[in-house]
Amino acid sequence: MKPKVYTCFCTDIIHEGHLNIIREAEKLGELTVGVLSDAEMIRYNRFPTKTTEERMEMIRELSGVSRVIEQKQIMYDEVIRSMKPDYVVHGDNWNDSAMQEIRKNILALLQEYGGELVEIPYTHNENVEKLDRQMREKLSMPEFRRGRLHKLLEMTPIVKTLEVHSGLTGLIAEKTIVAKGEAISQFDAMWISSLCDSTEKGKPDIELVDMTSRFRTIDDVLEVTTKPIIFDGDTGGLTEHFVYTVRSLERMGVSAVIIEDKTGLKKNSLFGTEIQQTQDTIENFCAKIAAGKRAQLSDDFMIIARIESLILERGQEDALERAGAYVKAGADGIMIHSRKKEPDEIFAFCDAFRAKDKKTPLVVVPSTFNTVTEEELAGHGVNIVIYANQMLRAAFPAMERVAKSILVNQRAFEADSDLMPIREIITLIDEL
Repeated sequence: MKPKVYTCFCTDIIHEGHLNIIREAEKLGELTVGVLSDAEMIRYNRFPTKTTEERMEMIRELSGVSRVIEQKQIMYDEVIRSMKPDYVVHGDNWNDSAMQEIRKNILALLQEYGGELVEIPYTHNENVEKLDRQMREKLSMPEFRRGRLHKLLEMTPIVKTLEVHSGLTGLIAEKTIVAKGEAISQFDAMWISSLCDSTEKGKPDIELVDMTSRFRTIDDVLEVTTKPIIFDGDTGGLTEHFVYTVRSLERMGVSAVIIEDKTGLKKNSLFGTEIQQTQDTIENFCAKIAAGKRAQLSDDFMIIARIESLILERGQEDALERAGAYVKAGADGIMIHSRKKEPDEIFAFCDAFRAKDKKTPLVVVPSTFNTVTEEELAGHGVNIVIYANQMLRAAFPAMERVAKSILVNQRAFEADSDLMPIREIITLIDEL
């Protein structure tokens, strides 16, 4: 009987590097190829442009492959324990901490019964690098990126979304991956915040920065990333202006806009009732949502309604009444906000909303109630969690500390411990 050989691919294309792995694996025995499931591919920064079945069919057509299966977990426990392959074949590109954890997982499982890991040198040449670039470029195209948030909502328990305000912070959101035990985690989407965009430009958060300027921030992020973008649209402005914003965002490849049900000069929600803030009427805000939905041209784009009732201490009943009306008007999701330190009122809203509406996505921004976990939020029916300003808040104290150090010491040496080597920063940036 031939030895059993296993390898797994998480790719939408086959290039000569993959074919080389198959050739080498086939020499060892009867080859089974696993295709990583869609849900697990997105956990490791490879958003599929083809379905699992399409990718499995692509592998079936290759010479030398005896069997194709779906690998449902990025770690190999299930497949190795059920199949007990004599050899697991993998490229030698274990180039980050997450990949190292996968390698450890494979070796530990094989050690249980004496299996062997065979590592094939990764194929580096112009053709392979060109194909890899083409795949990245395809993922960044508006028509592919725009619908990705919808797909994420179908594939993952909760969409982890990180605030970005520049191309560099976009790259951090795009490329940061961690391994925790046998789980691999990364951010699924990016949030372009009005507060952070304004603050980065040294302007107050009162809708002073116009949409043309804010669109330039989107362009900077779109140019170097592939993940879906959720845009903070403040109040949406005048309804007549909002329809143009929807069209522009949709054309750029943004996945969703969130607008809040306030009127007048916009003030940050975290001030709550400390300053005068006016909530829009249900009728007016519904009309704005409906106008935006009529204006959009694709089914991919999402308009999410942000409810300020809890911020303004209007109570759960008002928040729930508004949520129902906004969904009826066409809203593709509901964002509920709170400035309380504990998540109790958020949980109460989510539970009551889910009792009536099982389908409409719920969005939460745990800035003040930041001890709550994603698992707890998902347990109350939350679909999207937005970490709305942590990147900007982390950058400011670090930069201020370094600036003070240089002034105090009249040189930069003492600030070195706070600085990341420029070489590590520029490795985030892909070269053509």
